[in-house]
Amino acid sequence: MNFLRGVMGGQAAGPQPTGAETIQKLCDRVASSTLLEDRRDAVRALKSLSKKYRMEVGTQAMDHLVTILQTDRSDSEILGYSLDTLYNIICNDEEEEQDENTQKQTDDLCALFTEKFLQDPERITLLLTLLEEFDFHVRWPAVKLLTALLKSQGAQVQGIILVSPMGVSRLMDLLADSREVIRNDGLLLLQQLTRGNAAIQKIVAFENAFERLLDIITEEGSSDGGIVVEDCLLLLLNLLKNNSSNQNFFKEGSYIQRMKPWFEVGDDNSGWSAQKVTNLHLMLQLVRVMVSPVNSPGATASCQKCMFQCGLLQQLCTILMATGVPADILTETINTVSEVIRGSQINQDYFASVNAPSSPPRPAIVVLLMSMVNERQPFVLRCAVLYCFQCFLYKNQKGQGEIVATLLPSTIDANSISAGQLLCGGLFSADSLSNWCAAVGLAHALQDNLTQKEQLLRVQLATSLGKPPVSLLQQCTNILSQGSKVQTRVGLLMLLCTWISNCPIAVTHFLHNQDNVPFLTAQISENLGEDERLVQGLCALLLGICIYHNDNSLENYTKEKLKQLIEKRIGKENFVEKLGFITKHELYSRAALKPQPVFPSPEQMLFDHEFTKLVKDLEGVITKAVHKSSEEDKKEEEVKKTLEQHDNIVTRYKELIREQDAQIQELKEQVAALSSQHEQMQATVAQQLSQIQQHKDQYNILKLKLGKESPSQGDGSQQNGLQTEELSQLREELDELRKQHAVLQTQLAERDALITTLVSRSRRLSECWDEEDSKNFLVCLLSVAELEQQLAAATSTAAILQTEKEKLQSEVQESKKEQDDLLMLLADQDQKIHSLKKRLKDLGETVEDEDDLDTKDQTSDDDDEEEEDEDD
Repeated sequence: MNFLRGVMGGQAAGPQPTGAETIQKLCDRVASSTLLEDRRDAVRALKSLSKKYRMEVGTQAMDHLVTILQTDRSDSEILGYSLDTLYNIICNDEEEEQDENTQKQTDDLCALFTEKFLQDPERITLLLTLLEEFDFHVRWPAVKLLTALLKSQGAQVQGIILVSPMGVSRLMDLLADSREVIRNDGLLLLQQLTRGNAAIQKIVAFENAFERLLDIITEEGSSDGGIVVEDCLLLLLNLLKNNSSNQNFFKEGSYIQRMKPWFEVGDDNSGWSAQKVTNLHLMLQLVRVMVSPVNSPGATASCQKCMFQCGLLQQLCTILMATGVPADILTETINTVSEVIRGSQINQDYFASVNAPSSPPRPAIVVLLMSMVNERQPFVLRCAVLYCFQCFLYKNQKGQGEIVATLLPSTIDANSISAGQLLCGGLFSADSLSNWCAAVGLAHALQDNLTQKEQLLRVQLATSLGKPPVSLLQQCTNILSQGSKVQTRVGLLMLLCTWISNCPIAVTHFLHNQDNVPFLTAQISENLGEDERLVQGLCALLLGICIYHNDNSLENYTKEKLKQLIEKRIGKENFVEKLGFITKHELYSRAALKPQPVFPSPEQMLFDHEFTKLVKDLEGVITKAVHKSSEEDKKEEEVKKTLEQHDNIVTRYKELIREQDAQIQELKEQVAALSSQHEQMQATVAQQLSQIQQHKDQYNILKLKLGKESPSQGDGSQQNGLQTEELSQLREELDELRKQHAVLQTQLAERDALITTLVSRSRRLSECWDEEDSKNFLVCLLSVAELEQQLAAATSTAAILQTEKEKLQSEVQESKKEQDDLLMLLADQDQKIHSLKKRLKDLGETVEDEDDLDTKDQTSDDDDEEEEDEDD
């Protein structure tokens, strides 16, 4: 103890030991002392020195401290000191800012000691067992130490915990700890544990993590809660992001419905705290994770439907139209609503019906577009509105038609602002970003919609007083030729390429203007700077579309003449090289990654995601089309026509095959029914054969009794009467069996006729089919042949059944004949007995009738019974 007092600051004679020497002596004391109190004091001293002498303590004391954790499990105090010391060695908690070199040294020490600690994986298992200790001074430092290890060597520690029995379950128990400090640090530990490990994420989710985390968020006040809510949301994001299994579990567990109350906002939204803004931002990100475009389409559609049904989409739209909402929350809400409605018709229809609380009420789409074309609005907000508009139109032909309709002369309302008017205004404003956004928005109204591309050709614009109106297509080319900013020209070229792609009528309208083709060839052929390369590539794409989708309706601009023009003015190789400028642009690949337009600055906003798909589809076919000769074009046209005819024939035959498949299925069901009837009839025949055998046995018995006296003959008559009744019943059953057989024969005849019809029809079809179609139909014919075999088998079975029935009928007839003979014999016997009785009566003999004999016999029986009773 005197030694320890000297270490802890007491005065001792002689020179003071260095820090390394002191730590060495303490380590020796920890290793050699037999008294628990001495070891505890030594570990406490090491803890006090661990921050100042981090290197020395970590190098000399780590193994001794781990040994303490293994051997002194009964003393929570020494366990706590050891865990705190290990934590100080591995993690630096110094809050003051450090220079770059000092910070690097600190990080290097952390990595060094973490690697040393993890040399034995059992040490992690040891820490997991220590988590079961309820003592605060053991459990809390164990949680902090595990968190520090995960931060430093996450993948390695995750692997050890994953294979440790009940490892994840022990960590999940931290969320149920009543001490908030341990629960909150447990959240931080689980955040590190679930980062980037899908297997652990699934285990944590199935340990009821969603239920516990949502309960904590509710208890802490939802969006009004503190940092704990933020930690819960970060953990939820770890569990759900890019994990389809957990996303499905979250949806199936009805947890999406529990998110709705998070987004309830009041009328006064001013004065939001920074923590509330952070919480809401994370909550919106959580919604977006569930409906992200990178998820599988089926899972996204299911979540979108659920969000509409539970009212979550409606709640988000309320925030969208509310006043006083912070700008960054409004922007993220717009992005969230965008992905909730993207590709979902019912959600898109609801969004189209949302009105802003203005006087007079205006559609939410119009209010958002007003922000998009307003250059005073923040750039990120304008990008979010564009994304929302794109998602509203994605796979929404109804919405596309409504937007284009607002530009048509018959639907324009002079007293109100429409979406189409705002897009046209933005398209021709002085702000290049508004030009680009409006052009991309209008292009999305035409995406994969031939009808709207043709309808938009009808739009006329009044340029100035006294001048005739010009078409929207012509006005776009006019602005293009005036040499505006690169961003404006790129937007207009993307709009024109989308517009005329796969629309020969629009190509004809574009080529009809005599100035367009010379302008494009001039742009492509010039040697311009780096900034103009993208414009040249887009001009080459536009001209290439005019070739590829040309229906040769204009004599001066047929496919062949346009290719000749390219060869003379530009050169085919030069044209293809300029066309390749688009995909080689550095911003092209960034835009192709995801649908949301995210750009660091307005100047870099050049490519649209859907347009990159169009370029990918057209670049190769345009290159081939430019290099093809006229003869190859003619052959290709002939092949196209042949393929169209072939497709039509195949379509008809496919429909016919579907009909025949249905008929075959119906026949299979009928065959199964007939087989069932056959089995039932076999059972009936077996039963009837059994009855016939019984009748034969009875008949033989009657034969044996024919030679006995009259009472016996009377009994035989009764049995014969009984047998006669059974024979009557058997005749009825045979009649019923004949009827069933007749019905079966009728059904079989009908099926034979149907099969014959199908086979003849198949033969007629095979005469006009080519080899490939015959192969496709072979499966159907084989099915019909198989069905014929089944029906032949059923017919054979029916024939066997008919033979059995005929045999049965012959046996019945034979039995009936024998019965008739027996009846005649019995009648003769009765006649003889009657004549004998009459002769006896004539001779004066007393003759008793059968009824008297029966009565006498009964009386005799009664007397015998009385005598027996008396004897008893």
